[in-house]
Amino acid sequence: MQYKKQEVYNQATVPYFLLLEFSKNRPMQLLHFFVFFVLYLAIVATNLPIICAVVFDHQLHSPMYFFLMNLALQDIGSVSVIVPKSMINSLMDTRHISYFGCVAQVLIFVSFEASDLSLLTVMAYDRHVAICNPLHYEMVMNWKACIEITIIVWFAGLLYGMLHTTGTFSILFCSNIVNQFFCEIPQLLKLSCSGFNLLEVGILMSGIIVGLGCFTYIFVSYAVIFRAVLRIPSEQGKQKALSTCLPHLVVVSLIVLTGSFAYLRSPADSPSYLDFGLTVLYLFLPPLFNPIIYSMRNRNIKYVLSKLWRF
Repeated sequence: MQYKKQEVYNQATVPYFLLLEFSKNRPMQLLHFFVFFVLYLAIVATNLPIICAVVFDHQLHSPMYFFLMNLALQDIGSVSVIVPKSMINSLMDTRHISYFGCVAQVLIFVSFEASDLSLLTVMAYDRHVAICNPLHYEMVMNWKACIEITIIVWFAGLLYGMLHTTGTFSILFCSNIVNQFFCEIPQLLKLSCSGFNLLEVGILMSGIIVGLGCFTYIFVSYAVIFRAVLRIPSEQGKQKALSTCLPHLVVVSLIVLTGSFAYLRSPADSPSYLDFGLTVLYLFLPPLFNPIIYSMRNRNIKYVLSKLWRF
């Protein structure tokens, strides 16, 4: 991965950023395009059937599947805002992204990621109520409540994305070289002329605290859920409860693991294949495997998907 340094001394003079190029070798650029295209197509092909199944089959018109449909939408959205631009750059042998294109990429990507975490937390609450308080489930998780919760989730994600974008692009940039294949906030902050941006650091710390709170709630909820499952007398009842809980817990664990590998490291001062690979894992693995994990353990989804394929 090679790059040419370009100094920029005022934010107003940054008409564009130069993203990380995979290689200057044309065959390698085409390989990058092909690999990203296949992965992107696989993500769309695995998530879109989930969305169609929930929308068109009344058997899946329940809160759990409604939230799962929104998760699939978020997964498609988060990769769609990054991957096509990277593929086009490789295909056209360019590295450019406009200033406002970079702003839009940060805003939309962070919004999707934040709403994704919020939704996973809501899904943990949904499973907690369904298994630990089944008699109150229909009253607590009625359709009006589900729609209101989903609106709040999307709005909270957008608000957090706006705060992060404002904090990131309020700095003065001393360079327009981004050592990543998309406009990644840690790499953009490294371009600051003034060092730490207190506004962005404050927003980032708030996000970390909220994120840790969400993950803590999810894992504590599942500790309570598994204790309740062990008290279910019938083996069939235990299997049914676990079939709706384990996929969600595996999905959350996958996001935590890939995110930790990708971001619990200080951003490199120069392009690194390791940083590139870890970021690819974080971006592609969760949205690719989320629908597969849910489908493998859920008989209803497998049955409806089989009907859709036959249709």
